[in-house]
Amino acid sequence: MKYLIETYGCQMNVHDSERMAGLLEQAGYEPTTDDGDADVIVINTCSVRERAEEKLFTRLGEIRQQAIEHGSRPVVAVAGCVAQQEGTAILSRSNAVDVVIGTQNIRRLSMLVESAQSRGAGRGTTIDIEPLDDVSFPLGIARRADPSKAYVTIIEGCNEFCAFCVVPYTRGHERMRPWKAIVDEARQVVDQGAKEIQLLGQIVNHYQAPDDAACDFAALLERLQTIDGLERIRFASPHPRHVTPRMIDAMRNLSKVCRHLHLPVQSGSTRLLGLMRRRYTRESYLELVSSLREAMPDIALSTDMIVGFCGETADDFEATMSLTSAVRYHSMFSFKYSPRPNTLALKRMSDDVSEDEKTRRIVALQSLQKDIQSGLYNEAIGREERVLVDARSRRRAWELSGRTSGNTIVNFEGPPDWIGQIVTVRITAANPNSLRGEAIPGGSCRSK
Repeated sequence: MKYLIETYGCQMNVHDSERMAGLLEQAGYEPTTDDGDADVIVINTCSVRERAEEKLFTRLGEIRQQAIEHGSRPVVAVAGCVAQQEGTAILSRSNAVDVVIGTQNIRRLSMLVESAQSRGAGRGTTIDIEPLDDVSFPLGIARRADPSKAYVTIIEGCNEFCAFCVVPYTRGHERMRPWKAIVDEARQVVDQGAKEIQLLGQIVNHYQAPDDAACDFAALLERLQTIDGLERIRFASPHPRHVTPRMIDAMRNLSKVCRHLHLPVQSGSTRLLGLMRRRYTRESYLELVSSLREAMPDIALSTDMIVGFCGETADDFEATMSLTSAVRYHSMFSFKYSPRPNTLALKRMSDDVSEDEKTRRIVALQSLQKDIQSGLYNEAIGREERVLVDARSRRRAWELSGRTSGNTIVNFEGPPDWIGQIVTVRITAANPNSLRGEAIPGGSCRSK
């Protein structure tokens, strides 16, 4: 029996898929990349953007058509945020689904799939989306896609309820893992060869250990720092209002914490930030950026930005452009606003910026960010960087690809046995979305 998992969405979804793969393999299934060969297809969904939902129903239609042509079809499970959000409503748009399993219930996946298998033709649909507070998961069950890097979840859910965001409704309220369970998992993946871990949580820096009042996010970083063999610690995604002086000190003082911080701002307008319920201002955000750069002049910042949110004026958008110019992000994820189910913006606000204007604004913002990124990448030429090699280059078989501490992709020539190792590289050229360099075997490095 074979399974195929298709994943849409964020890093948390990717890690959930790794966990589901482990559960299915434990139940005796083998992975396949051919949907025509799969006995089970799991579609792990995202609902942060409307387009991701439509991908689901398009894919379900393809599976249904394939079943008609072949005279049989696999067990189909819909998991993730759309499953949690839509529940039984999924069935009104597709009859190709056997299992709907929510974000908090994936431990039950193999049991539900086996139940669907046993029911056979006309098997009906099992829906399991009831919220659970237990965030434990069997240690070592995940089938990790990258042997050199590993995701480690530390917090599930979100209590922020930003006006535009569906996550609190699909992932539930905040639930923290015990710090010892996190450290045990990190030690295990390092023992298996991982050089880098990435801590995951909707608001990762709001972590507070349920089993130790003294262990906040900064203290957790300190405890992970002591793991022998661990080279790098990353995390995503923090919230600006939960970046504390203790967290900044930990990032500065702990050698294994990467010099990269994803700091979602969403808008450069204080007025719009208030409507979004972000609970910080443009001014306080810029003060935070200043504090971070004073502590770590080499830190690379990235962000999320929304254009065309309810009530956004031309002046609000210009505030976003000016903040982008002031901060000079190394990278940015930018989106046109679209209403999301259950959110405050959908219930109480008007989506009053035209689609044409949203498009004009996002094109302008992305053009500005492209120029900023190009400038920053050109400034890197001549530097030496420590690069964790994670794959062959996508474009050239004889090249390797990896990331700096600041999360910038670097391509350079080298043997395949360097994959999984940290190599010192001198940067020689800048491309729009990556750097090129030359390896310096055994060389010293001036950049963290």
